[in-house]
Amino acid sequence: MVLKKILVIDDEENILATLKGVLEDEKFIVETAKNGTAGLQKLKKFNPDAILLDIWMPGDDGVVVLEKIKRSHPNTPVVMMSGHATVETAVKTIKLGAFDLLEKPIHFDKLILLLSHLFAFKELKDENEYLKQELHDDDFLIGDSPAMVKLKKLIEVTAPSNGWVMLQGENGTGKELVARALHEGSPRRKERFVAVNCAAIPDELIESELFGHEKGSFTGAHDRKMGKFEQANGGTLFLDEVGDMGLKMQAKILRALQECTIQRVGGDESIDLDLRVIAATNKDLKKGIKEGEFREDLFYRLNVIPIQVTALRERGEDIPQLIQHFIKRYSSGKVRKISEKTCEILASYSWPGNVRELKNWVERACILSKTEIIDSMELEDSEPLIAQDLFTCEDKTLRSARAVFEKQFILKMLTENGGNISKTANTIGVERSHLHKKMKVYGIESNITNYGGNV
Repeated sequence: MVLKKILVIDDEENILATLKGVLEDEKFIVETAKNGTAGLQKLKKFNPDAILLDIWMPGDDGVVVLEKIKRSHPNTPVVMMSGHATVETAVKTIKLGAFDLLEKPIHFDKLILLLSHLFAFKELKDENEYLKQELHDDDFLIGDSPAMVKLKKLIEVTAPSNGWVMLQGENGTGKELVARALHEGSPRRKERFVAVNCAAIPDELIESELFGHEKGSFTGAHDRKMGKFEQANGGTLFLDEVGDMGLKMQAKILRALQECTIQRVGGDESIDLDLRVIAATNKDLKKGIKEGEFREDLFYRLNVIPIQVTALRERGEDIPQLIQHFIKRYSSGKVRKISEKTCEILASYSWPGNVRELKNWVERACILSKTEIIDSMELEDSEPLIAQDLFTCEDKTLRSARAVFEKQFILKMLTENGGNISKTANTIGVERSHLHKKMKVYGIESNITNYGGNV
């Protein structure tokens, strides 16, 4: 269990000492500051879970300090303290974002009860935000195939530990969902799960995104920003597509993980870290090490518990169960089931986009179906994957079969390379212009990122 941290800001030494003693007896980690300036400095490094702030202090009073706290740490709850606050002052601080106001002299039982309510409210708020943002269910963990039984068992055994995990698998297999399941089954479940797509952040911004930055540290840094590492402190940090980071950034991350500390860009204070790291990749990192594209020391730092997330084509027996799950979600009561023939066709398809592609197909079919039963023969606008099956192609000539295979192959390779035409051309050994011509012939969109969703 990660202990909660409290920062107390008050100009009276006896109050600081007394509150520190009482709170530490209640198993809180406590830092104190005797004025607003010192308090704001402590705030940067200590990163408290809550702040007790006196209103009347020399220099910047509590109201001014509260405004500054809410600009830099808007999600940190602040409880104001005062022996002679007016109703007007109390209302003003609440409007500025204070959680509550305590009157001096402080009744310690009331303080502990208030903090209990504060953290319960914060936990509920965080959980609500988490659910609103994610709205994930167990789409990718549905099924009773041997591969899924093995994966679920691995999650069950691994989750309660603090061991770092490396997830390997194709795009669309559900690596992030596995990471979330590991977090939810861990002692850190009440803390934050922070996901970072390393492939989606430009090289020039990734350091700021991961470690944060101080105001004015570079052009455009108008305010201080907390990075993903700091946001995940106490919880779980999920580094998705870790194989797509450049070597320079790999070195910085390795150092942070080894030393368990970070510094914000433009800052000189070290911030201690306590987090669990789960990494994921769709690449062969051992091959990347041999080719000089991935650091061997970082690989072994992250690869404590390797878990392979199986592709859908390797657990085809789970497809009927997944289809019924998606029908229940997307049909709105109109569609009740899928025809036996269509289900057989879907179960025999290779699904290069994995569960994500299957979900897209079923959602599309539920929208387009005119009856209670999904029948592929009635879904002309939702039939690209059926038409690409060599054995259902009406034209039985070798030329037609070759064209069907070639289109299927190009779609699959584009999916694996994230829709990058140059990268795909290089992978399959053709000129970019030649691949572009083939895509035009087959009507493949140039902005494809997930086959099954955009084609």
